[in-house]
Amino acid sequence: MEMMESGVPLCHSCGESVGLGSNGEVFVACHECNFPMCRSCFEFELKDGRKVCLRCGAPYDESLALADDELKTSGNHMTMASHLQNDGEGGLHTRNVSSLSAMDSELNGETGNPIWKNRVESWKEKKNKKKTATNKSKKEVESPEIPPEQQMEEKQSPETVDSFSRTIPIPSNKITPYRCVIIIRLIILGLFFHYRITNPVDSAYGLWLTSIICEIWFAVSWVLDQFPKWSPINRETYIDKLSSRYEREGEPSELAAVDFFVSTVDPLKEPPLITANTVLSILAVDYPVDKVSCYLSDDGSAMLTFESLAETSEFARKWVPFCKKFSIEPRAPEFYFSQKIDYLKDKIQPSFVKERRAMKRDYEEYKVRINALVAKAQKTPDEGWTMQDGTSWPGNNPRDHPGMIQVFLGHSGSQDMEGNELPRLVYVSREKRPGYQHNKKAGAMNALVRVSAVLTNAPYILNLDCDHYVNNSKAVRHAMCFMMDPQVGRDLCYVQFPQRFDGIDRSDRYANRNIVFFDVNMKGLDGIQGPMYVGTGCVFNRQALYGYGPPSLPSLPKAASSCSWCGCCCCCCPSKKPTKDISELYKDAKRDDLNAAIFNLTEIDNYDDYERSLLISQMSFEKSFGLSTVFIESTLMENGGVPDSVNPSTLIKEAIHVISCGYEEKTEWGKELGWIYGSVTEDILSGFKMHCRGWRSIYCMPLRPAFKGSAPINLSDRLHQVLRWALGSVEIFLSRHCPLWYGFGGGRLKWLQRLAYINTIVYPFTSLPLIAYCSLPAICLLTGKFIIPTLSNLASVWFLGLFISIILTSVLELRWSGVAIEDLWRNEQFWVIGGVSAHLFAVFQGFLKMGAGVDTNFTVTAKAADDLEFGDLYLFKWTTLLIPPTTLLVVNMVGVVAGFSDALNSGYEAWGPLFGKVFFAFWVILHLYPFLKGLMGRQNRTPTIVILWSVLLASIFSLLWVKVDPFLSNTDSKIAPNCISIDC
Repeated sequence: MEMMESGVPLCHSCGESVGLGSNGEVFVACHECNFPMCRSCFEFELKDGRKVCLRCGAPYDESLALADDELKTSGNHMTMASHLQNDGEGGLHTRNVSSLSAMDSELNGETGNPIWKNRVESWKEKKNKKKTATNKSKKEVESPEIPPEQQMEEKQSPETVDSFSRTIPIPSNKITPYRCVIIIRLIILGLFFHYRITNPVDSAYGLWLTSIICEIWFAVSWVLDQFPKWSPINRETYIDKLSSRYEREGEPSELAAVDFFVSTVDPLKEPPLITANTVLSILAVDYPVDKVSCYLSDDGSAMLTFESLAETSEFARKWVPFCKKFSIEPRAPEFYFSQKIDYLKDKIQPSFVKERRAMKRDYEEYKVRINALVAKAQKTPDEGWTMQDGTSWPGNNPRDHPGMIQVFLGHSGSQDMEGNELPRLVYVSREKRPGYQHNKKAGAMNALVRVSAVLTNAPYILNLDCDHYVNNSKAVRHAMCFMMDPQVGRDLCYVQFPQRFDGIDRSDRYANRNIVFFDVNMKGLDGIQGPMYVGTGCVFNRQALYGYGPPSLPSLPKAASSCSWCGCCCCCCPSKKPTKDISELYKDAKRDDLNAAIFNLTEIDNYDDYERSLLISQMSFEKSFGLSTVFIESTLMENGGVPDSVNPSTLIKEAIHVISCGYEEKTEWGKELGWIYGSVTEDILSGFKMHCRGWRSIYCMPLRPAFKGSAPINLSDRLHQVLRWALGSVEIFLSRHCPLWYGFGGGRLKWLQRLAYINTIVYPFTSLPLIAYCSLPAICLLTGKFIIPTLSNLASVWFLGLFISIILTSVLELRWSGVAIEDLWRNEQFWVIGGVSAHLFAVFQGFLKMGAGVDTNFTVTAKAADDLEFGDLYLFKWTTLLIPPTTLLVVNMVGVVAGFSDALNSGYEAWGPLFGKVFFAFWVILHLYPFLKGLMGRQNRTPTIVILWSVLLASIFSLLWVKVDPFLSNTDSKIAPNCISIDC
């Protein structure tokens, strides 16, 4: 604090004070622009090969770096403890040392595991060899191209020189009016609520109070949804620039390897043909084959999935070379051959028609074989399934079976029909035993993380659902434009692609495409800290999944650092307590959940052998990653690859070990590492944890959609899908990871990003005020009362201003996002439909599950449709989720009839008040109209059960209306008791 008061700036990279130079003055790394950087970060930049200023591109003065003899103490080994203690004096940083315990030093003695010691020694030896080779190559090899450093010395912008992507802000003529209307709407909302609260309706106080509570909640929901869209952006990638940098002619490709994850559970509900198309599209992706590995997780241990994958691997030998030879899109055969386009467009090779015809014939034969397997699997034999060699299938009991791994392609020289290498294809089914918690999809994904780390260990992971195929063969290259970008990729945890869908009706009756979310909300988040992880179509940095913090992670809060500061106020003075030892530092660091990451990988190279062995102790890793030295060693390889010290013949055995059902016990898997457990929407939770650690994500929207999938188009299936998402949000809300209170200590999650996550977990609770608000019109029509008093001229202005601001906000949002007005309207309609049905059930089921331990089992949504196009759309499937919206429809219709009947009997003066009530009721009916069409079916014929519901509810509310508000007027009601005949 004293240094800050004296004018010494903070380092732009680590947040610490830049300190003083050897001349006693403030240390300056760049004399051109005075870019604030401390000596430690400056030396790290030089060691990493970056010898020019990040801001202005001017070359650094390397004479400022300390000599090697000055970096060492007088003949003594500088330990990790001394590094940490020197931090208070402007020395090294104390970022992410939360796994450092007092026991670690003891584990480096004679009692240590000799196998582990050998692993650490081999890793350190490889690191030294790699550094030596890198230094030699820099001195001996001269690139014919102009190095980026020289280009930057010529005062060119680093973004224009090195970046493979470009951020395109929304034009000011579109975004500025949008922001102004948001502020105006916020002001009008305040004036509106002032009027509503100060003008109660005494004759209908209960209705008025209910409406006020509902409207306040809707306003809060709007704020949570609107303000994260304050700074939307677009992005553009340059894959040609990426190729010219990492794929030079005559040299091996330097593109990073990618492991693809595909997950499936039940092949009878997730057809093997759809899963096979996803796998084939991955194997044929436009990327170096030695850099691609596809892992299929079969969490149902189905022999049908295994056999269909074996057939798929054989067909891939024909399909992959065909795709690459003729550059076809998409590279999923089912969707390629079903395209209703001119397939000869842009094709110039005469053999294309002949080979396409032959390939289509081969695919039809392949489909017949797959369908035969499916037909055979419809009835399970009493003795269980038997493999071709006569042995029993190990996965006959899906809840009790050993781990299974089979490498189909990319092993032992498997090649395609033209003799070219094929990507690796691996079947994985993790072990399951009774009494173990398997954590559903999140557990399966974490098993894939460990298996892939042992077998291939690509630095990047791309996960897809079994029904999401690669629609753009260059999708991985688009992602690498960000991941491998020297400017952008450093702090990037994942690149999220939007979800696009096939097989949806043109009108998108139930908003299955989610256009508003993917094209509006996600673009807005990309301008803050990045989009949320939505479960599929996402490329991960493997190190982020391991719980590490980003390289530019800011230092710990002062309460958890080596310097003791009193309180959190910036005006406090530093306390003069003695420097803490390592055990105290560890305890302080553990106070912050966000620093459960093991340590910052970029700092490993800054320590000598003794300090590195202190960090990489057996206990500190095994208590987090589990008891696999091969896997632990792979986590230390920031650039991926299988460790040289590993015996290839033992890899499969080790891979089986890391997917055993007890491997995750007493580890950090699912808590701080990998996909996070505790919610059925593990995707939202996992992305939230990464953002809390300081990572950022990026939204990539290439012109040709990267991936496409199938969505449930039936009303009941769609509601069950939404129910699952909403239940996951409620679970997060009731967990320790709730964004309302989690992650404030580190200060790494931006406020607008937090608002977006809060909106994600509280939106199901909107169902309670929504269903009450949708019931108010019917109650008002039946009782003759209203929630709004007689409007004055000023009040009319506030109401009119509110409606106009709502419309303007939507119009301007459509203008900058490019979303069609029909998509916005469908989204609004289904917000009401889902809110009064699926979201309502999710709230109650969430509290039952978290409070009473009553778990709800979900069935996987069927992906296959009927033979007729959109046949499933018109299929009626009864479910309890249909009861609340059906009731609201009937009640409001009865209310409208009752309102008009009352107006006809009351005279012309009753028509004015009726207008507002009927408008209110029609607003509800109009939003529920797609739901009504879903009940009617294809033949516009209402199912019997809906007729029964309608008659029953109409009778009840008609009788209620007659009881509450009979046909008699107030004056007649006083005379009526005395009447004894009709002439009185």
